[in-house]
Amino acid sequence: MNSNFSFLSQTVLAILAEDTVDAEKNVYQAPMYAAMLCRKALEKSVRWLYEHDEELEIPYDTNLNALIHDHKFKQQVGSQLAQINLIRKTGNTAVHGKFRTKADEALFALKKLHGFIGWMAALYSPEKIVVPSFDTSLVPKLSEADKSKEQLQKLESQYQNSQSEIERLKAQLEKFKVIKQQNLEFIPTPVDPDEAETRVRYIDVLLREAGWDPNGQNVAEYEVEGMPRPDSTTGLGYVDYVLWGNDGKPLAVVEAKRTKKDPRVGQNQARLYADCLESKFGQRPVIFYSNGYESYIWDDLDYPPREIAGFYTKDELQLLVNRRALRLPLAGQSINEAITDRYYQQEAIRSITEQFESGERNCLLVMATGTGKTRTAASLIEVLSKANWVKRVLFLADRRELVKQAKGSFNDHLPEYTAINLTTEKETDTSRITFSTYQTLIHKIDGEKNEDGRYFGVGHFDLIIFDEIH
Repeated sequence: MNSNFSFLSQTVLAILAEDTVDAEKNVYQAPMYAAMLCRKALEKSVRWLYEHDEELEIPYDTNLNALIHDHKFKQQVGSQLAQINLIRKTGNTAVHGKFRTKADEALFALKKLHGFIGWMAALYSPEKIVVPSFDTSLVPKLSEADKSKEQLQKLESQYQNSQSEIERLKAQLEKFKVIKQQNLEFIPTPVDPDEAETRVRYIDVLLREAGWDPNGQNVAEYEVEGMPRPDSTTGLGYVDYVLWGNDGKPLAVVEAKRTKKDPRVGQNQARLYADCLESKFGQRPVIFYSNGYESYIWDDLDYPPREIAGFYTKDELQLLVNRRALRLPLAGQSINEAITDRYYQQEAIRSITEQFESGERNCLLVMATGTGKTRTAASLIEVLSKANWVKRVLFLADRRELVKQAKGSFNDHLPEYTAINLTTEKETDTSRITFSTYQTLIHKIDGEKNEDGRYFGVGHFDLIIFDEIH
C-alpha cells in the first residue's frame, strides 16, 4: 500500500515507519487512535534526536513536554517547534479530553508529523533524501480492518503502557553530526498557516484542552458594536472567540494571530473587543491573545499581560472575575500572632501584601535558617485567604523530606486548611494547600487529569510558594 511515509523505510528513521503508517490508516476510521499514534511517533522521533544529535543532552526530566521545551532542543528544531507542540497536544487531548477527536484534526496532526519527520530524515540521512510532499489522496478513507470500540480501548491501553518502550538505533554520534551539517542548507522552512488555519488547528486544540468548545454557540466570530474606525466613527467588529460564563456574561476574549506572528500585536485589538463587550454586558472579560504556540493573559483591571501555557477553564475564569468584587484590602487584615509573633515576620508579610496590592505578582523573601520561614508562609496564606485573594495554594520544595516537614508544620498552624502531599497522595479540588517536590509536579503536568476531567497544572493554584531557590 502506498503511504506518505513510505520514504522512511530507506532512511535512518525506519523505526518510525510502523506507527506513522498505522496512524495514516486510521485517520478516518479511528481519528482518536490516529492522533494517539501521531503523538507516539513524535515521542519516538524526539527521543531519537536526543540519542543521535551530539548537541542535545537528555534533561533531568524525560517526559515529552520537558524534552521539547528544553532550551537546546528548541534551538535545534527552530520553526518546527510549533507543529511539534500541536502534535503532542492533539494526542494528549485524544487520550484525556472530553471532546472526541475529529478526522480533520487527526489529519492535520498527521500532516505536521510528516513535515517534522521529513525534516529529520532530510537532515540526518547519510544520503540526500527528497521527501515527497504530503498527498491527502494517499490517506485511506477506511482502514483495512474495522476496529470495534473494545479493540480501540485495548489499543489505547497498550499505547499508554508502552510510551516508555522506545527502540534504539545504534549509530555513531559524530556521523550524524557531520551529516546534519551537510544537509542543513537543503532543509525547507515549514509552511506558515494563515490566521484562519491557526485558529482551527492550533488555538482550538488549546481551548478544548481547557474544556471549552470552540464551535459552541456565540463562541467564534462573535459580533460586537462600537469598534473605533480610522475615520473616528464606530462600527462592527468580530471577536475571534468569546468564552462565556453560565450567567451569559463574557468571561474572556481571545484574539488569534498566525503562528509566525508575535501574538502581542493583537493586544490592543483584544482590548477594544473587551471594551465593547463590557459596554454591552456590564462585565469586563479577561483578555487572551495567542498565535497557537505563544499565549498571553491580560486581566487589565489588575495586572499587566503575562505569558501562559494555555487557556483557563470556565471555573478558573469565573473565579478570577468574581474576585474583582470579593477581594478585600490586604492592609486591613490582621496577622495571626499565634503563628507569627516576631516583628520581622510581620514586617515581611506586610511588605509582601503591599507589593501584591500594587499589582506585583512575584515576591522574593530571604530569611536565615531558624527565623521561621514556614511560619511566615503559613501566616501569609491565612492573611491572603481571609481577604479572598487566594483559595488554593501550591507549596514546592526540592526534597521529599522538606515537603513532609512543611506539611506537618502547616497542619499545626492552619489545621482548618485541608492539605495533601502530592508525593504520596492524590491531588483533588478539595485540598486547600498542595505540597509537592518539583520533580513530582513536572511529571504530573504533562497530560494527567483531575477527577473532574481537567488537566493537572499550576493554572488552578492562586498562590505558589517556592521553599528555596537554588
